[in-house]
Amino acid sequence: MLQTNKFVNKTPRFNILSEDDKEQLYDGALEILQHTGMRVDHEEARSIFADAGARVEDNMVYLPPNLVNDAVEKAPKKVLIYDRNGDLSMRLGGTNSYFGSGTDVPRTLDESGEMRNPRPEDLAKWAKICDYLDNIDFSSPIGLLRDEPENIQDILEAKQIISTTTKPMMFCSWDDQGTEDIFDMAAIAVGGKEQLKAKPYILHYIEPVTPLSHSKEVMAQTIFGAKNNLPTIYTPMPSGGAVSPMTFAGSIALGLAESLTGITLGQLVNEGAPMITGGIYSILDMKTSSFVYGGPEFLLMNGAVAEMSNYLELPMFGTAGVTDSKQVDAQAAIEATLNIATQSLVGANLIHDVGYLSSGLLYSYDHLVMSDEIIGMVKRIMKGIDTSGDRIPLDLINEVGPKGNFLNTSHTMDNFKEEHWQPSLMDRTNFDAWEKNGSKTMGDRISEKTAEILETHEPPLLEQSKQDKLDEIIEEEREKRDVSY
Repeated sequence: MLQTNKFVNKTPRFNILSEDDKEQLYDGALEILQHTGMRVDHEEARSIFADAGARVEDNMVYLPPNLVNDAVEKAPKKVLIYDRNGDLSMRLGGTNSYFGSGTDVPRTLDESGEMRNPRPEDLAKWAKICDYLDNIDFSSPIGLLRDEPENIQDILEAKQIISTTTKPMMFCSWDDQGTEDIFDMAAIAVGGKEQLKAKPYILHYIEPVTPLSHSKEVMAQTIFGAKNNLPTIYTPMPSGGAVSPMTFAGSIALGLAESLTGITLGQLVNEGAPMITGGIYSILDMKTSSFVYGGPEFLLMNGAVAEMSNYLELPMFGTAGVTDSKQVDAQAAIEATLNIATQSLVGANLIHDVGYLSSGLLYSYDHLVMSDEIIGMVKRIMKGIDTSGDRIPLDLINEVGPKGNFLNTSHTMDNFKEEHWQPSLMDRTNFDAWEKNGSKTMGDRISEKTAEILETHEPPLLEQSKQDKLDEIIEEEREKRDVSY
């Protein structure tokens, strides 16, 4: 008999951590915060922590568990992100997964195959491709503009994205002045600061300095974000065996403690400030000294961090669509597929760095386009199997009977578009048809699609009058802003 009123979980999942594992990791993070403490190189942040009951000695801050637990409880369980037009785009939280790019990669692998420093027009092209691809939900200033003056690099990068696509933007900035400038630029794009605060369209990504150090820049940026309802991604980048313990559990506990420091500060500044935890966790390869982006260690650690974020009911920043390969090749496809699938299965929310090659040191339009196809396949898997209604059409099966076929039934026509995933790059033709069509490899098809997007897609550009105002901010900062490290 078929079951009725049956709850169907349509999303396949797998678990890396047990409930006891999660408790142990969280307890470990709380121990680190209370007894080891954090270096905080920002006077106002230290004062905020001290006023809330933390122990402060010189530039060291020791957070009691009750203060951290209270911040976790007050932090929003869901963060809503809108597009440039003010339409809801992403519901970060729970196990909702969204994919997009990363920021500030030092080199680009351009359409001709040349590896070089990114230029402003490269970032605009990147945003154009992101705007076109259905499975890419947000964009970012992908390349570091090292050939431009340092004091305007971050705001010039942001301008390319804001001007080219309506999709939400994740950004980085050098300091709190850059954060304020990019906030002002986004406000111009959406029609005002109050509109931006009410419907956030940008997300700010900042990192502590692992291990256990929080610079004056990131503390100031966190405070600005909390005061202005700017969704802030406060996530570390532990490298097991280098700046974090070699054991996965040790790295996760340490990184979680670092994230919780930012979450706590944000809630002390403004209760309910939108904060996102997570991180980029991996190992130092002992043979090459590389930060591994494609290995099983990367999958396990980031998957476990996603589970910890869900355990704490905090939106999670994940990583996928990445590889250690230097080209868009079989290695890139294997590694990107595994990390995209893993991050989806554990329910990471804001999944970034799609399109990264060479352990995050190189980006590629073709890798982004290929990853979009992989994401589409994984999304269909995550959709699961629906057994409700006429999904098990017993009357039709009885009518067709043995040796019949379902090809010409209305049931097939009514359901195939929803049930079937249709590829844009994968080849499903027979050999003769494939040969007749030019015997194109996957790489050929990817490059052709990338070229077509760049040639034909017309993204919704920001009005020129608003672009002129963004340029005014850039020119003003070119003259007066001092950036030093």
